[in-house]
Amino acid sequence: MTDNRGNAFNRRVFLAGSASLLAAPALAQNVNGADTVEVERDLSQVVRRNASSFRTLDWRPYFSDLRNGAVLVDIDSRALHFWTDDGATYKLYPSSVPLSEDLTRRGRTSVIRKVEGPSWAPTPSMKERNPEWPDFVPPGPDNPLGTHALYLSWTYYRIHGTHDTRKIGRRSSNGCIGLYNEHIAELYEMTKVGTQVLLI
Repeated sequence: MTDNRGNAFNRRVFLAGSASLLAAPALAQNVNGADTVEVERDLSQVVRRNASSFRTLDWRPYFSDLRNGAVLVDIDSRALHFWTDDGATYKLYPSSVPLSEDLTRRGRTSVIRKVEGPSWAPTPSMKERNPEWPDFVPPGPDNPLGTHALYLSWTYYRIHGTHDTRKIGRRSSNGCIGLYNEHIAELYEMTKVGTQVLLI
């Protein structure tokens, strides 16, 4: 006859330990974006799925206030955090992130434009490297920006949806942050022009 008390104890210890890890606050980072550089590159390497777990974060180590709301993108955990300006709503979304560190821009920016049904055009350097790419892709299922896009003050950088759900949770972009279409639609409704954005 087996004794299940040891198994129950081990499960409780494991669950308690997991909960304490999830509750641990992230270390604050001082990032101002002044020395970040825009980089464009084709995606030709195999992407890997995110193996790290999500954790809820407090906004205070990253923002001095929640004026206009705040978006925090954690590149390492491949997660986007959002707080409304009154602090009443907090959202945590899985995201795609830039493929490599040299494509990654970190620092402070803001939402300067919101577009539902965005169109897309390759950047000049993308077109130079890939002349066969179309000059313009209208809104629709072939558009790499998905159903909604939040344009940032950094040229060519956006938080947007994607029709290719395999990209979420992976290093798979040229620099933008991608969300599932249903998540970007929700974020789109909550953000405003002027929402603070920090990529760490």
